[in-house]
Formats: sequence, C-alpha cells, structure tokens
Amino acid sequence: MNDYLQVVTTVQSKEDARRIADRLVEKRLAACVQIAGPITSVYRWRGKVESADEWQLSAKTRSALYEAVEREIRAGHPYEVPEIVGLPIVAASADYLAWIGEETVGE
Repeated sequence: MNDYLQVVTTVQSKEDARRIADRLVEKRLAACVQIAGPITSVYRWRGKVESADEWQLSAKTRSALYEAVEREIRAGHPYEVPEIVGLPIVAASADYLAWIGEETVGE
C-alpha cells in the first residue's frame, strides 16, 4: 500500500481550493481531492503567532506522482511557503486503491 498517498495542503479561500483541486483531477494527478473548511490554523510565522481561516485539500494519488502533484500545487498556490505533505495510505480497500490507480496517470 506504500504505492498510494494522501497529499494535504491548505489555502486561504474556497476558490483557491477548488482551482487547485480541479487542476489536479483534470490532469489526472489525483483521483479525488476533498475540500474541507473553513478550518482555523494557528501557526508561527516570522516570529509571531498568527491564525487564519483556511480550506484544506486532501488529494488521493499514487506515490510515484508526488513530485508532479507538488509542482502543480505550488504553481497555483498563493502562499510563500505552502503546506504540502504526502501521507502514506497504510490501509485501504483494494477496490479503492485500484480506482486511484486507474484514475491517475504515470509520470
């Protein structure tokens, strides 16, 4: 199952989230992107504690596509230092993983 990832990022608006999600799925870099929000993030930035309402994206993809997914997210991301984290899918149904494999393209 290490062949599959969930790639997580956050953005400042629902519109940004939808734009990135659409591109990832249209380019077949992700089989599915779920958008959740708004969420509240509390973080340290340039020596200060900040908080912001954000939208979180969770993209289901294959591990081999991580670099391409990261490039695509960065290309459309409004943040100077975006969160882009690939989490291995350690357990999932075989048919769901097969679907991810079928709906994404090789790099």
